[in-house]
Amino acid sequence: MLSQQDLKQLAEKGISLEQIENQLNEFKTGFPFLRLEGAAAIGNGIISPSEEERKEHIARWNAYKAEGKDIVKFVPASGAASRMFKDMFAFLDAPYDVPTTDFEKAFFKGIKQFAFYNALDAKCRETSGKGIDELIAAGDYKAVVAGMLRPQGLNYGQLPKGLLLFHNYENGPRTPLEEHLVEGALYAASGGRANIHFTVSHEHAQLFQEKVEEKKDAYARKFNVEYDVTFSEQKPSTDTIAANPDNTPFRNDDGSLLFRPGGHGALIENLNDIRADVVFIKNIDNVVPDSLKADTVEYKQLIGGILVGVQQKAFRYAQLLDEGNADSALLEEIRLFVENDLCCKNPAAAKLSPEELVAYLREKLNRPIRVCGVVRNVGEPGGGPFLAYNSDGTVSLQILESSQIDKNNAQYLAMFTGGTHFNPVDLVCAVKNYKGEPYNLPDFVDKTTGFISSKSKNGRELRALELPGLWNGAMSNWSTIFVEVPLTTFNPVKTVNDLLRPQHQA
Repeated sequence: MLSQQDLKQLAEKGISLEQIENQLNEFKTGFPFLRLEGAAAIGNGIISPSEEERKEHIARWNAYKAEGKDIVKFVPASGAASRMFKDMFAFLDAPYDVPTTDFEKAFFKGIKQFAFYNALDAKCRETSGKGIDELIAAGDYKAVVAGMLRPQGLNYGQLPKGLLLFHNYENGPRTPLEEHLVEGALYAASGGRANIHFTVSHEHAQLFQEKVEEKKDAYARKFNVEYDVTFSEQKPSTDTIAANPDNTPFRNDDGSLLFRPGGHGALIENLNDIRADVVFIKNIDNVVPDSLKADTVEYKQLIGGILVGVQQKAFRYAQLLDEGNADSALLEEIRLFVENDLCCKNPAAAKLSPEELVAYLREKLNRPIRVCGVVRNVGEPGGGPFLAYNSDGTVSLQILESSQIDKNNAQYLAMFTGGTHFNPVDLVCAVKNYKGEPYNLPDFVDKTTGFISSKSKNGRELRALELPGLWNGAMSNWSTIFVEVPLTTFNPVKTVNDLLRPQHQA
């Protein structure tokens, strides 16, 4: 099926023949739906700390930072902003010339509130000799939108979200990249150093690097920290092969195999390269101005403190098991810790022999740990917190997407649609064992949780394979803890008009 030229193409990307054979087989077999016990809720997989407990967790986190620990803020930032402007691209192609839809009207009504207004006004003057007000007065609305989206203008239709102007300040507007620099200094700096890692696309890597060099010194002075900002790109070896509708390899017009990016789950390889004690993960577009950062900082410290507290217990128990110092009473104590604190239930655990129980507990303790902030469900699309069955018969906490749930199962569909909480991508992760050795994170991926979608290229239908999502299947075999955080910490920008919301105008 594969030629020598194909094998050369695989070698250049660092993809093995076995990987390709597995992927082509997955197109044929598909991926199984997950078996669910229920949606997580307060008191059933989601904890909601009291005010006194919050103070304790935050104090623990600040004490941990004071020890000079290696902490990294990991920000997936490779996504282009094109989807933010879908409605405005449609306006450019529309048969009418004046704002007609509610979205278009809202955009122009609030145009002076956008942080990029002055830059757009200057670009319009440069390219057409008229400012935004003049163009609107002349009825040339599309020239304004073209100035925002097209390469001869601000080129916002092709730039990544991280480099767009999001928020206004007295000393000038900020990009999301800058807001993450600020956040890193406020809750993730340790020993006077703020480590921030952005995953970026190859085509935009230089632009990110230039923006960091332009801005980081000012923020370093402002927050009295030293920044160590690093970048990585999705590895070619994580690309997946595309298939025809009959599940044979899809080929380009020149006969070469077509590969596609494996989705954000491929970033588990980038995360695996981060050598840190603790890693915060947050999406690039979920940022707010300084005036609204207090809740974000407080609850990042909170989930960090919860992580550290749980990790300290897990480390102590893992070491005792390795040293062989566990009598029956201690084994029961550890079993209850795994069940209650690490939220991993195993009905058969109480019936295991002492030797089997030690092996079981050692496996569950020696895993990466993540604490995930979850917010009340307000109807946003995306994943949610669930209790799901694992291949070993245990039940643990998982973040699931709708594609992982059998819609023909009325009970499961009711669980998904009736879930009380939503995943805002607000994670803090412990990725080393008690000896200080980093885990090999790909070892903890559930490879049966990928996703197949229908796409097309040059008018030809194809099937695309996405790897298990970064906070879904890629972290399926981690220990997971869900913590309720306030909705004020979740302010994503999915469309350009989201920037007109009060949360981005403060």
